[in-house]
Amino acid sequence: MHPKLRRRSVLQAGAGAALPLFSIASHAQSWPQRPLRLIVGYPAGGQTDLFARSYGEYISQQTGQQVLVDNKPGAGGSLAALELKRAAPDGHTFMFTISTTVIMNRLLYKTLPYDMDKDFILVCVMPSGSLPTVVATRTGVSNLKQFIDYARRTEKVNVGSYAAGSYAHMVVAELNKEFDLKMEAVHYKGEAPMWIDVGGNVLDAGTGSYGAALPLLQTNRGKAIGVSRKRLRPLPDVPTFQEQGVQSKAFQLTGFQGCVAHIGTPMPIIRRMSELLVAGGNTPKLQQVMQNFGVDDYAMSFEATQKLYQEEAPIWLDLVKNLNLTPM
Repeated sequence: MHPKLRRRSVLQAGAGAALPLFSIASHAQSWPQRPLRLIVGYPAGGQTDLFARSYGEYISQQTGQQVLVDNKPGAGGSLAALELKRAAPDGHTFMFTISTTVIMNRLLYKTLPYDMDKDFILVCVMPSGSLPTVVATRTGVSNLKQFIDYARRTEKVNVGSYAAGSYAHMVVAELNKEFDLKMEAVHYKGEAPMWIDVGGNVLDAGTGSYGAALPLLQTNRGKAIGVSRKRLRPLPDVPTFQEQGVQSKAFQLTGFQGCVAHIGTPMPIIRRMSELLVAGGNTPKLQQVMQNFGVDDYAMSFEATQKLYQEEAPIWLDLVKNLNLTPM
């Protein structure tokens, strides 16, 4: 296990099983007693915000309490994490963020105002869907093999990344390593400006969410040549990188949005919140919303969430280390 990935959160989670049954029932039945606050680590209108609002609407319907979404973007989700750390651990404040905040930030920043394993517990993972890599139409590329050939014969190939240290950054680094290429990653502050430059032929390619890339695909300004982890329902004919022979584990991991709680939150409440998120993810309404953004997987159980975190976080951290970034 990675030395920076401790088991404290999981052990504390397991302790909930030892609580008397009447105690568990009492906590869960009396919660929530007032409106819930969902702190979102990224701007309004983005996918993380969409997840928070969509799942939040379901939670409100089920509990009868208002769910307030509070966007606190900045520093890779660190500002939202600090807000959660300062909140009372009474089960009325949670954070919605992404795997970068939960895992990668510990290597991307010299100092963080939080420690994921000491301060928080991951309540529920909502996989964010496979991310497509899209090449600009001007390249004449239609598949990964052609893109590799294009990169070998072109003097300079620029590939967009929505953030340094992100999965999009890893796509460039891992393809360079596996196929002996010299493509350059161009980092942006988010997807929107990156996709504008792919569509405007400033970049040769980019990697990001299906929803944000859709305008390029619909207007034939970009062509998807590969997706991470598993095929997307809206792009059934676009194979995964693994299907195309790429060996790197970066293309097999699960990027996610996640619901995070303060470590001091009573375990019965954490488990109840997890149950609500899983149930919400199984509703036709929320599944339709997610599918519109190319997301085919929904909220995972508390146990599955802990398993995924323990198994994949060390791999993500090793991949970030291989990028040789200087922490900010």
